Amino acid sequence: MQELLAFQLFVPNYRYGEVVPLDPTCLFCKIIEGEIPADIVFRNENVVAFNDIAPQAPTHVLIIPTLHVENGAELAKASPTITAELFKVAEQLSNEGGLGGYRTVFNTGAEAGQSVFHAHMHLLGGRALAWPPG
Repeated sequence: MQELLAFQLFVPNYRYGEVVPLDPTCLFCKIIEGEIPADIVFRNENVVAFNDIAPQAPTHVLIIPTLHVENGAELAKASPTITAELFKVAEQLSNEGGLGGYRTVFNTGAEAGQSVFHAHMHLLGGRALAWPPG
């Protein structure tokens, strides 16, 4: 796990010349800020990754941007760079975990199963994953 200095948790999130506020009512924003504990496996200025509390596979990590946007589509519009970084972190965690393969999933909207409306990618692996999912 990469360590983030405590003072970095509480400074405004500057992204490409803009201040992007976190949502004080959002569960994932509270995890980013350190207000709610999580089993964090990766952290940098743009991304936080932590183990899912209800894993659906031996490896089930949530990878989130450190800016508050509702879903993956909004993240792609706000920052293609950070969107790409989520995929890079997924690959890094997969390599570190020795996964032979993995799946990444963005659920967009309640009908698709999104329950926390802060963009997040699921990294799943460690067992054979069926297709089609769901």
